Amino acid sequence: MRFSIFSRLVIGYLTTFILVAAASAYAIVQLYRLTDITRSLQKTDNLIIDYEEKLTDALLSQIRYERKFIITKDNALYDQFRLFVRDFEKFLREARSIAESPQVLNLLIQVNEQHQLYQNLFNDEIKQLKSGQNYTRDRYRQEKEKATDEIIEGLKKIKAQSQHIISDKIERLDVLGTNTRRAAIVLTGTLLILGFLISFFTTRSITVPLSTLEKKTREIAKGDFRADLNLSSPPEMEELSKAFNLMCNKLNELDKMKSDFLSTMSHELRTPLTSIKEGTGLLMEGVGGAITDRQKMVLTILAEESNRLINLVNTLLDLSKMEAGMLAYNFEQANLAPLIEKVMIEIGPLAEAKKISLETKISKDLPMIKVDFERILQALRNLIGNAVKFTPEGGRVSVSARPMNGGLETSVTDTGPGIPQDNLISIFEKFQQVDPTDSTGIKGTGLGLAIVKHIISFHGGRIWAESKPGQGSTFIFVLPF
Repeated sequence: MRFSIFSRLVIGYLTTFILVAAASAYAIVQLYRLTDITRSLQKTDNLIIDYEEKLTDALLSQIRYERKFIITKDNALYDQFRLFVRDFEKFLREARSIAESPQVLNLLIQVNEQHQLYQNLFNDEIKQLKSGQNYTRDRYRQEKEKATDEIIEGLKKIKAQSQHIISDKIERLDVLGTNTRRAAIVLTGTLLILGFLISFFTTRSITVPLSTLEKKTREIAKGDFRADLNLSSPPEMEELSKAFNLMCNKLNELDKMKSDFLSTMSHELRTPLTSIKEGTGLLMEGVGGAITDRQKMVLTILAEESNRLINLVNTLLDLSKMEAGMLAYNFEQANLAPLIEKVMIEIGPLAEAKKISLETKISKDLPMIKVDFERILQALRNLIGNAVKFTPEGGRVSVSARPMNGGLETSVTDTGPGIPQDNLISIFEKFQQVDPTDSTGIKGTGLGLAIVKHIISFHGGRIWAESKPGQGSTFIFVLPF
């Protein structure tokens, strides 16, 4: 039975999840036991010892002020005695409320009884003093000492019992921690091995056909369109291999069609364009008769535009060479400002015909950069030409250049219809166009921005677009110094 990729992943993940859940459940139970013992130590046994010390201090203070009062009969001393009595009773109540051990609880009850006896003896003695009658002071002293000794002895037993309990719990913690650590090591090792095996076989059953698919993809990228991909498992890969083989057949057909199209276009367009260029040159030389300065200027523009059309015919071939990394670049140090000015002059007549205002904002301290003069001119012509083409009459096109963060930033801004957010990246792919949002219906070849991207990338720079529909567009590229 051949499992699908989804089934394999689900089975692998589910098995791993069950193993991890079992180990986690065991760890949680053990941690809960450890936490329970630790909490008991912190909130009960250690506090009982603290209360024992507080009770002892309070009792000794009572004895001290009680004896001073018997001698001096000063009421302030009696008030101090009562204060420590209240503290003793308070500490005793709090200790009894948290005591967990029956032995400790019984000892606290005995301490309370002895403390009540001690208070009753002292109160009786006070009555004897106030009555002015003679009484046996030694008897009261002995009985009070006996009661306080019983209290102190009981508090010592409480402390000893609490320490014994703490020792037992610490020993339990040590044993529990050791057992938990051993179990955790065994479980972790087992889980790691099982998890590795499950992950390895699950992943391998997917990555092996993917590697074959990747290899075939690279062959296609190199122009090898043989339909020989054969994957039988998982089922999804089998279907994908069939689709790949079908795609290869289609690519073979498209490749032949592309070659035929480029051959035809080169033959059919270059010849008439070259004739137009040569004819314009002859007119400029006066072969057809004398021409005025205005006519000469127009013929000059026609000659330049003929050259541009011839260059456009070569654009598709250039793009193919760029994508294949076969186009030669001639780098030299240059200032970008003259290149921008040159393109602005070339595009001037078209902008004037559409009553579009052309602006340049070029920083005076532009650095020299290493560029291919003709390729950067080609990129600027495409960007500025697009801006003028898509800007309505009476609009504005602005070109700026300035140093920015270790690079030279150039931007072309127009007041055209703008570009939707979803298309700001795709417009740099070949044959990708955006339907204009205005009523002009202007469209291009879908190659200009793709060429610009290749040129800027080959120079080590980057290019992007910023736009909002109805608010114009800005194309920005940055070249390194």
